[in-house]
Amino acid sequence: MIRRWFYVSGIVLLGGIAVAAVYTSTALWALAVVGPLLLVGLYDSLQREHAILRNFPIIGHGRYLFEAVRPEIQQYFIELNTDAFPIERELRNIVYQRAKGELETQPFGTQRDVYRIGYEWAAHSLTPVEPPTEAPRVEIGGPDCRKPYSSSLLNISAMSFGSLSSNAVLALNAGAKAGGFAHNTGEGGMSPYHLEPGGDLIWQIGTGYFGCRTRDGRFDPGRFGDEAARDAVRMIEVKLSQGAKPGHGGVLPGVKVTEEIAKIRGVPVGKTVVSPPGHSTFSTPEGLLEFVAKVRELAGGKPVGIKLCVGRRVEFLTLCKAMISTGVTPDFITVDGGEGGTGAAPLEFANSLGMPARDGWMLVHNALTGVGLRERVAVIAAGKILTGFDMVRAIALGADLCVSARGMMLALGCIQALRCNSGHCPTGVTTQNAALMHGLNVRDKTPRVARYQSGTVRSLLELLGAMGLSHPRDLGPQHIYRRVSDSQVRNLAEVHEFLPDGGLLATDGNAVEWRNDWHAAEGVGSSP
Repeated sequence: MIRRWFYVSGIVLLGGIAVAAVYTSTALWALAVVGPLLLVGLYDSLQREHAILRNFPIIGHGRYLFEAVRPEIQQYFIELNTDAFPIERELRNIVYQRAKGELETQPFGTQRDVYRIGYEWAAHSLTPVEPPTEAPRVEIGGPDCRKPYSSSLLNISAMSFGSLSSNAVLALNAGAKAGGFAHNTGEGGMSPYHLEPGGDLIWQIGTGYFGCRTRDGRFDPGRFGDEAARDAVRMIEVKLSQGAKPGHGGVLPGVKVTEEIAKIRGVPVGKTVVSPPGHSTFSTPEGLLEFVAKVRELAGGKPVGIKLCVGRRVEFLTLCKAMISTGVTPDFITVDGGEGGTGAAPLEFANSLGMPARDGWMLVHNALTGVGLRERVAVIAAGKILTGFDMVRAIALGADLCVSARGMMLALGCIQALRCNSGHCPTGVTTQNAALMHGLNVRDKTPRVARYQSGTVRSLLELLGAMGLSHPRDLGPQHIYRRVSDSQVRNLAEVHEFLPDGGLLATDGNAVEWRNDWHAAEGVGSSP
């Protein structure tokens, strides 16, 4: 129907212009507007790819226009401050304020529904204490580590060059240098932009072995040893999985694979890079630990850890049994959650695969505690860490320290445009488009990253003081409360089960489900 009206209207318009032109030649100027529109409409009605454009010439383009600007409309005109999409405006605002050094207060009280089931809060003390003037640090390094690393409580989580622009990487690393915290390279290898500012690096080794791979994509010990010897490399992280897409491998869209990135990674220009779902170097828990020991030796004794999103508890317990049988433990385990961020991931993986972060932190902490290995392995919390309270909760649930990716991106100026996978990030954070990158000024963004990190750690310490605690290690699940019904609240020590030290090795105990999985782990020989 609309297509028919388009043809009729087009004929009428052209006829009208022709008649008007008999009386005045200026009428022909109307063709400058009408002509292109009619050509677009004619093309729309004849093409066969898009049914909407074929049935609704010209006006059908409005649908694609509104689709393109939908995130912005949602963010600026529809979202409430407490809506999550995926990071709510209230949290984005606190990151922006801290990064800019602006006032961090809010008037009129909380906008949260404090009587909603699931609402959580920290218990303050009648005898608060002064927070420490200097943030404590966490030493990472087990008994086999010869060069332990003194880590900040909050560091930059894994984001690779390629996923991020060169200016974004430069600003992040320079901010880490200025603030005395670490910067995870992500699985894309070490670029010049990671190295130039001189900030501490956590070098992540993914399944693609970028930066230390042979021509056929396997692990190259010699090349790894040369790169790991750099002074900037303070820790090595072997990536098993990522919260947003566990079991899928990394994805770097072809539009982001420039000549420079292709050279750093050793891959073809303009081709989408998909890291394998699993490592080719090992396939069993014992093989993983042998690889950890090998990498630690090749790195000269620097801390080596693993990153994972927890899947099945029995598989992680199998890894714990392998630690006991081999005597090899990673120096740290970074635990990501299903709500973790990503530059590109299939929707089904992001929405429906992987254990949420809080459950993952508790599981890893409990498992290591239950087998008597907790003191040997630091637990690093990842997965939507943005505020001081996020850090309080993570540490209370078993983490030693935290890492943040999206918080650091917001500090750089990210506006959550949700175009990370397209190469068209409007703020120059997640793009390789030179014109868009130009808008991200490294000199301006560097102090923003440092201020956000220091402000968030300071918030953690102030919350501790209000809780009557003087150190993060004093935190426990009993300090966090949750509303579990309309009329009941419980602290997290009452809500969740926490194992005693060595509890899984004892001959008796009450953790029946844990014990069942512990015994079931005997016969599991698959990759963790």
